[in-house]
Amino acid sequence: ALFLSQLQKDLEEVKELLTNATRKRVRDVLLAEKHKLELEIKNQPPPKPKDVAEEEKSSLGGYTVKINNYGWDQSDKFVKIYISLNGVQKLPAENVQVNFTERSFDLLVKNLNGKNYTMTFNNLLKPISVEGSSRKIKTDMVLVMCKKKREEKWDCLTQVEKESKEKEKAAYDTADPSEGLMNILKKMYAEGDDEMKRTINKAWVESREKQYKGDIPMDI
Repeated sequence: ALFLSQLQKDLEEVKELLTNATRKRVRDVLLAEKHKLELEIKNQPPPKPKDVAEEEKSSLGGYTVKINNYGWDQSDKFVKIYISLNGVQKLPAENVQVNFTERSFDLLVKNLNGKNYTMTFNNLLKPISVEGSSRKIKTDMVLVMCKKKREEKWDCLTQVEKESKEKEKAAYDTADPSEGLMNILKKMYAEGDDEMKRTINKAWVESREKQYKGDIPMDI
């Protein structure tokens, strides 16, 4: 509920910024973010009744950590999600639970080194077979096996990822090469480490200096 509230606040702010934005590039970026936020809000699971949520919380005890890091792979029949958790093989099997639906799954690992771990995937890209899906406990890892209903390649795991990739592709596929380059640089800067940010900043300063000297005409 708290996460959903934050998403809704972000959406309201994006809408407010849109009303003031006049530059096409800025509006395109804000519209893409608005669409992404609306999808995330739409895909949030419905809130559990308070008594059920409280009961689950009290039965877990300890501190609950949301897992964000994972790897994934696929075969013709399965999508495989790899989640690293040190020492998970030492737990009783019933402490590692995965609930599947046709388009989602959630993982709960109870009392691993005094903490509980959760991971949820909603709105999977394609339907899965609940009966054919399972989880395997390996050394320092949980492997979630989602059985594909149809033997076809998945380009990503969720519908939200697909929508986000399509929006990014649309932003880069532009008639103006410099605009496409700026979009790529912005993405690299946003996702890069400190070294990447320093490199891009240095290149930006140097390009502006050349422009002011009249060496190259640039409009970015």
